[in-house]
Amino acid sequence: MLALCTPVLAQASELERWRPVEIALPLVIALLLGGVLWWMQRRRGRQQAAMFAEIRERETRLNLALWGSGDEFWDWNIRENTLYRLGANQLLGRSTIETLTTDEWRQQAIHPDDLPRVQKLLQEHIVGNTEQYDSEHRIRNAAGEWVWVRSRGKLVERDSNGAPLRMAGTARDITSLRRAERERRVALEVLRSMSEAVAVIDTEFRFISVNPSFSRITGYSEQDVINRDSRILDSRQHSEDFYRRMRDILERTGHWAGEMWQLRKDGGEFLGWVELSEVCDSQGVRSHFVAVVNDITDKKRSEQELRYLANYDALTGLPNRALLLERLGRAIVRGRRQETRVAVVFIDLDRFKDINDSLGHAAGDRLLKAAATRLQTTIGAADTVARLGGDEFTVVLEDIDGLATVERITQEILSAFSLPLELDERHHVNITPSLGISLYPDHAQAPTDLLKFADTAMYQAKAEGRNTYQIYNEAMDVVARQRTNVLASLRRASERGEFKLQFQPRLRLSDSVITSAEALLRWHSADLGAIPPSVFIPLAEESGLILPIGEWVIAEACRTLRHWRDQGLNEITVGINISVLQLLRGDLVKQLGSAIAASAVPANRIELEITESMVMQNAQQATDVLNRLRELGVSLAIDDFGTGYSSLVYLKRLPIDTLKIDKEFIADLHRDPDDEAITSTILAMGHSLGLNVVAEGVETAGQLEFLRRQGCDQIQGHWFSPPLDADDCLAFIRQRQSGATPTG
Repeated sequence: MLALCTPVLAQASELERWRPVEIALPLVIALLLGGVLWWMQRRRGRQQAAMFAEIRERETRLNLALWGSGDEFWDWNIRENTLYRLGANQLLGRSTIETLTTDEWRQQAIHPDDLPRVQKLLQEHIVGNTEQYDSEHRIRNAAGEWVWVRSRGKLVERDSNGAPLRMAGTARDITSLRRAERERRVALEVLRSMSEAVAVIDTEFRFISVNPSFSRITGYSEQDVINRDSRILDSRQHSEDFYRRMRDILERTGHWAGEMWQLRKDGGEFLGWVELSEVCDSQGVRSHFVAVVNDITDKKRSEQELRYLANYDALTGLPNRALLLERLGRAIVRGRRQETRVAVVFIDLDRFKDINDSLGHAAGDRLLKAAATRLQTTIGAADTVARLGGDEFTVVLEDIDGLATVERITQEILSAFSLPLELDERHHVNITPSLGISLYPDHAQAPTDLLKFADTAMYQAKAEGRNTYQIYNEAMDVVARQRTNVLASLRRASERGEFKLQFQPRLRLSDSVITSAEALLRWHSADLGAIPPSVFIPLAEESGLILPIGEWVIAEACRTLRHWRDQGLNEITVGINISVLQLLRGDLVKQLGSAIAASAVPANRIELEITESMVMQNAQQATDVLNRLRELGVSLAIDDFGTGYSSLVYLKRLPIDTLKIDKEFIADLHRDPDDEAITSTILAMGHSLGLNVVAEGVETAGQLEFLRRQGCDQIQGHWFSPPLDADDCLAFIRQRQSGATPTG
C-alpha cells in the first residue's frame, strides 16, 4: 500500500514543485503577447507614418508637377456639390487647394458665353454618351483675366445604383496655344490667299510644302513636288553658273532676291521675281528656306510696252520725239568730240490731210507706214528716221562733212517719193514731201533749236511750191514768227467779227448782163491789219479753222443774197468757194441746206465753186457729195480748171454746170501761144460737154477780144470790176442794169 502510495506521493510532490510555473506561464505569455502587440502596433504606426509621409510627398510632388506644368487638378464631389481645385498659381494664384460649390464655380470661374457648352459636355459624359469629358473654354484666372483652358476628366466613382458620385480631371492653360494656333491658321490662310507662289524647301533644296498659287503659276500640284529637287523649275535661259552663284549667296547670307526665269510643268516659261530667305529653329540653326515667287511676266511685258510707247511711234515703229531728241543729243556730243556736223532734215508730206480726208483714216495710216518704210530704205540703218506725229518725219544725219552731202541725201529722198507709195495690192498714191534742213553747229547747238529751225525751213519749202527743200537761214525766223502771229490772230478772228465778204461780178458776154457775183473772203485783223487770202486761207486749211470759217461764209453769202433779192435783184446768182475740208470732212450738205432755209433764197441761185485738184484727189467720194449737193438744187462749178490733173472720164461724170479757166492761162494769152491753145481747148471741151465756161482774171481788152472770138460764155476780172463790198456790188449791178450796153 505504502508502495503504492509512494509513487502517488512522489507525483504529488512533483506537482507541487510545478505549481509556481503554472502560475507564471500565463503571465509570461501575456507579456509576450503584449510585447508582440506593442511591437506590431509600433510597426503599424511607423508604417502609417511612412505612408502619410509618402502621401504628403506625393501630394507635394503633385503640387510641384501641377505648378511646374501650369496645370490644375480638380475633383468634383457630385453628391456634396463641391469642387476641389488644386493647381499652380498661373490659374489659382497660389499653390493650394481651393474648394468651391458647383454654383460658385459656374458663376465665378467660367465665362458666361462658354457655360452652356461646358454643362452640355459634362452632361454628355455623366449619362455615358462620351468616354471622357473634354472641353476648351474660358475661365477667370487669379488676376481676374479670362484665359482659355482645356479641361479633361472622367467619372471615377458611382454608388451601388450607378449614380455618379465623383468626377476628377485636369485643366491646362492653352491661351498661348490657341493664340499660336490662330496665328498659324491666319498665316495659313494668308499663304493660301496670296497671289504669289510660296514654297518651303529644306537645306538640300527639296520641296517641303507649297501654296495654291504655286500650283496655279507653275502647274505643279503639291503632290508633284514634295520631296523633289527645286531644280525642276530651273530654266534654260539661265546658265548653271547663275544657279550656282545664286545658291552660294543664299547659303552664305541666308537671303537672295532677283528676277529669274522659271519653267512650268507644261514646258512654258515665266519671268518671276524670286525672294529666298532662310528660316531658323529655336536654337538659331537654319532648318529650311522659304521661296516667294511673283509672276512678273505680264508686268515686265507691260513695262516694255510702255517703254516702247514712250520712245517709239506705235503706227510706224519709228522713234518718236522723245527718243529722237535723245539720239540727236548724243549725235551732237559725238559731233562735238569728233568735230563733225550733224544735220536735221524735217519732212512734211504735202497735202496729206486732203488724202487722209478723202481716202479715209485707215488709208492714211497705211500711207504713213509706206512713207516711213520708203524713208528708212532711202536713209539706211546708220542714221535715225523718226516720226514726230501726223505726217511729220525727221531724219538725223551724223558724220556730215559738208552741206553738199546733206543736199545729196535730200535729193535722194525727193527722188524716192517721185514713185507712188503702195497702200495695198490695188491702190497706189503719189505724194510729195517738203523738206527743211538745219545743221549743227552752223545753225544751233541744242537739239530743240535744230528741230525748230528745220521745221521753219520746211515751211519755207512749202511756201516755195512744195516738193522741194530749203536750208535754214535767219531770215526765215521772221517768216515763221509772222506765220505764228497770223495763225494766233486767225483763231480769234471769228469771235472778233473781223471777217467780211466782197463780191466780184461776172459778166455774160453774149448780152453784157451781170449774171452772178463770186463771194470772196477778206480778213482785216485788228492786230496785224489786212491779211491777203493767199496767206490766211492755207493756214486756215492746215489748222482746220476753215470749217467754222467756211460755215460762216455760206451763211453770210445767203444772207447777202436775201438782201439783194429784197432789193429786186432776183436773177443774180452768188458763187461760194468750198474748201476740200468742207467737201470731205464737214457736213456741207446739211450746212448749206440750213443756210438756204434760214435765208429763204432759191437753191438754184447758189453756185458752189470747187477746185479741180480737190475733186481729182478722191473723185468717187467727191462725186457722191456733189450729187447730194445737186439734189438740193444748187449749181456746181469747177474752179481753177487746167492747173490740176483732170480725168475726162471723171469730169463727164461730175454733176457740174460750169468750168472756170484759171487766170494763169488768161494772163499770158497774147504772150504765150501755149496758153492760147490751152484756153481754146478748154473752151471747146467745156462746150462739147454742155458746160458754161467762165474766164477768170480778165484785165485787158485784148484778153476779152480773144475770149469773145473763142466763144467764151462769161468773164470775171478787174477789166470789168474788182471785188466790191456787198452794198457797192448791189449799186454796181443796179447801174449796169439801168443802162447796159455791149462792152468792148
